[in-house]
Amino acid sequence: MNYSKLFLRTVTVLLFAISSSITAQKAPSFADGQAPNLEGKKWKLVKNMSDEFNKKRLDPSKWLTSGGWIGRAPGLFMEDNISVKNGSLHITAYKLPAPITKHNKVFTHGGGYVGSTESLTYGYYECRMKANKTFMSSTFWLINEGKNLSGCDKRTVELDIQECVGEINNKKPFAQNFDQSMHANTHSRNIPEGCDYAKATAGVNQNLDSGKVYDDYHTYGAWWKSKTEVQFFLDGKLIKTVTPPADFDIPMHLRMVVETYDWNPVPADGGMTGNEKERTTSYDWVRVWRLTK
Repeated sequence: MNYSKLFLRTVTVLLFAISSSITAQKAPSFADGQAPNLEGKKWKLVKNMSDEFNKKRLDPSKWLTSGGWIGRAPGLFMEDNISVKNGSLHITAYKLPAPITKHNKVFTHGGGYVGSTESLTYGYYECRMKANKTFMSSTFWLINEGKNLSGCDKRTVELDIQECVGEINNKKPFAQNFDQSMHANTHSRNIPEGCDYAKATAGVNQNLDSGKVYDDYHTYGAWWKSKTEVQFFLDGKLIKTVTPPADFDIPMHLRMVVETYDWNPVPADGGMTGNEKERTTSYDWVRVWRLTK
């Protein structure tokens, strides 16, 4: 018996079974008893905004690694920091060998940006993510692009489903649980003159059941239900329903970003003392769903 061929055949069957199990996902990852009443409708996966990251590289028809935004100094977005391996998307943070000046700003650290090529309005957005252990962020969010908009629609709306950091370097009260919580927001800003929309934020800050955001994977989700309602879910459990400060009715693009925050400055030691795994944000999968009849 050729045991090598038998082994390869067994592995192939197992991989096919795993792949079939993944593609058999029929609805968002709600915890028991948490699935909402759909009133006769059902969930349909939006394939061009969803990914199991089972290939060797990002699908360029779905994802961009440069969206015209180079990052917030001192964190520079760099494509080399992005990889797909072992069934996950990885964005690794690190300290640059030497500072880089771009647009008259000095960058000392490298992060990464992955954004969807497509945009959507109402639906369910979720990812399974493990945060990095650095002062830089691990994020999953949506934002609109104003280039093809006009009138009062030429404004910015943003849906932050998860924003966290692995190391807090700020003593203010608001920052103290960013390493152990789901921090989500709905933003409204850049309102055109004469338009009756509020510039404001409405969101939620919910601690994990245990541990830090970098200890394990967690599922972060938001049901963008209508222009006036967003429901946030942590590990499949509903944690809060939010009314956005202005109408949420403009298509948004999905973002997965590792960046620096103004409120969480670089630690004195450079903030990159951990190994590559500890400096990496990993996305097991991202799934977007819409309701159909």
